[in-house]
Amino acid sequence: MKVKDLAQNGVFSDGDWVESKDQDPTGSIRLIQLADIGDGYFINKSKRFMNEEATSRLRCTFLEKGDILIARMPDPIGRCCVFPFEDKEKYVTVVDVCILRIKENHIIDYIKYAINSPLIRRQIEGQVTGTTRLRITKKKIGELDIPLPPLPQQKKVVAILDAADEYRQKTKALITKYEELAQSLFLDMFGDPVMNTKGWEKDLLKNITTKIGSGATPRGGKEAYQKEGISLIRSMNVYDNKFKYKNLAFINDEQANKLKNVIVEENDVLFNITGASICRSTVVPKNILPARVNQHVSIIRPDGLTFNPLFISHLLISGNVKKQLLGVGSGGGAVMEAITKEQLQNYKIIVPPLKLQNQFAERIKEINAQKEQAQKSLEHSEDLFNSLLQKAFKGELTEK
Repeated sequence: MKVKDLAQNGVFSDGDWVESKDQDPTGSIRLIQLADIGDGYFINKSKRFMNEEATSRLRCTFLEKGDILIARMPDPIGRCCVFPFEDKEKYVTVVDVCILRIKENHIIDYIKYAINSPLIRRQIEGQVTGTTRLRITKKKIGELDIPLPPLPQQKKVVAILDAADEYRQKTKALITKYEELAQSLFLDMFGDPVMNTKGWEKDLLKNITTKIGSGATPRGGKEAYQKEGISLIRSMNVYDNKFKYKNLAFINDEQANKLKNVIVEENDVLFNITGASICRSTVVPKNILPARVNQHVSIIRPDGLTFNPLFISHLLISGNVKKQLLGVGSGGGAVMEAITKEQLQNYKIIVPPLKLQNQFAERIKEINAQKEQAQKSLEHSEDLFNSLLQKAFKGELTEK
């Protein structure tokens, strides 16, 4: 059955075209964004709001618990999750998220798993448009074919996938605890870096770095990438205190030469400056060098005599610093946001003693070693889940 034919009372629509002027930090209506849409789960990350006047003027569609939210932009395109909140509060979403409210005679979680399955992902890949900003239209999502076996079989598929998903979610929760431990350690050693609760001296980022700058996408976009060569780091590779190797792009020497002003060096801090992943930060891993960055990622190269890169990266992803930076980076609208080079250069940070920073970095390395073990367990659980997901929609999971 086609996705559009699953809709209840015709509720299959894009979210709303919301501009910066339509938002209101004091509003009571939450604006769900692309960053909230996980690959099968709701992330609950964004903190944007609107008021009644704006939602009435824009004729916004209010979300209901059980709505399937489908992302029309990366990463990955077409990922979806089930909206989990009761309608005691009001929620709307942005134009690059599709809302699917399915008919009562279908199982919501089965449809969610189906849309996120390799079978449907392959259909989506053939319908994507754009070069630097890849996306899929609502119309093309509506034409995707979902296999619908009898309800008892759907329930079996959901039960098996739920069990495998619970295993991987528990592993993710362990990783989250390690990340929370790192954040807690930072606050314990340095205090809140925005409020400067420990009274450190402060300085502009440009005064304590030897480079701040971003690159570009080679002409031809995705089609111009190579199977091997010099790494091209994109925003999809940069996560908080983690580098994601999946989808790492490569360019040849000639393409890299045109980006010689953004050669990545050991100990550089990578910082996302545009899009839904804005303000994610990590230290570049040695094993991907030589490398360049595209226009969505900034290199922040700390002065090694004054600053430890792990300290800088953790400072940039700390809660209040992120909020502050997101405040200066909201000029691009509700979906696309940007932080400029000048804004980064003029951002003031605390300057604790390098000895203390190095002590912090050593403890972070110990935490990261434990987190790496948990990450390996997560990869195993992800492989198991994805294998079952593939079998489920090839008809191999419940055939016996």
